[in-house]
Amino acid sequence: MEKPSLADLEAFALVAAERSFRRAADLMGVSRSALSHRMKKLEQQMGVRLLNRTTRSVSPTGAGLRLLQRIEPVLQNLNAAIDTLADERGTPSGTLCINADKGAARMILDRIIPTYLERYPDVALDLVCDGRLVDIVEQGFDAGVRLAEAVPQDMIAVRLSDRFRFLAVAAPDYVNRFGMPAVPDDLQNHRSIRQRLPSGKRYRWEFEKRGHEIALDPPGSLTLNDNDLIIEAAIRGLGIAYVPETTVNDHLAAGRLIALLEDWCPPDSGLMLYYPGHRHVPAALRALIDLVKASDVGGTGPRPTDEVA
Repeated sequence: MEKPSLADLEAFALVAAERSFRRAADLMGVSRSALSHRMKKLEQQMGVRLLNRTTRSVSPTGAGLRLLQRIEPVLQNLNAAIDTLADERGTPSGTLCINADKGAARMILDRIIPTYLERYPDVALDLVCDGRLVDIVEQGFDAGVRLAEAVPQDMIAVRLSDRFRFLAVAAPDYVNRFGMPAVPDDLQNHRSIRQRLPSGKRYRWEFEKRGHEIALDPPGSLTLNDNDLIIEAAIRGLGIAYVPETTVNDHLAAGRLIALLEDWCPPDSGLMLYYPGHRHVPAALRALIDLVKASDVGGTGPRPTDEVA
């Protein structure tokens, strides 16, 4: 039996991970047809079918899964060895893939990424904005950015921002017409601008005061799935919105929006950069971690830079 090349095995592992010839081909920079032909040749070399193909998806066969389980540790060790050489060279290189929601991506683009790219020009940074909470290991990301409470427990996390809070806001015109709620339960008599999550569920507004916690889905005839549109709708007086305070500070200062129920909106836990602890940390990721720890990314003075498992 002719032995397959390392490149073909890496291509197979990528197709199996992406469950798609199109996505894998895009990542590799080749055509879908070329990659499909390459996998057929690999199967001929191995003498067994490795992939189940349908018009919409691709998945490993039983034999393909067994092969994948054997080669994945080898490929990971190989990548770790290459990263080690990069460490010794002292100049991070390669591709660094990070998953984040749009708000987190905007924050690191503003405060971290420009310095990182200037210092490490040999790194290609792939920042993917995704509203869903994804498994970064399964999806092939090196790291992710999420609120602290959303970070999986088996990950190592580095604080990326100071604590901030979600805040109920409304336009002055809305408050003049409908009044200002005094307690969260008053929202039941107001118009809210609700948020649809990628899962299809509506986001529940969370309030807390002196240990008393309230989570509710207030009534409202407008539901949106984009935070920027929610803020725009609130400015237009269409209802009360519940958004991160950092996204509306300029509108609050300019008087376009008014903060509501402030004493019921304590600071949240802030954003964390997280990554799997059981893998070798690539030089490009370690450089980003070191930059985060050395930076006043919160923008409000010195802060702890804790790294926790």
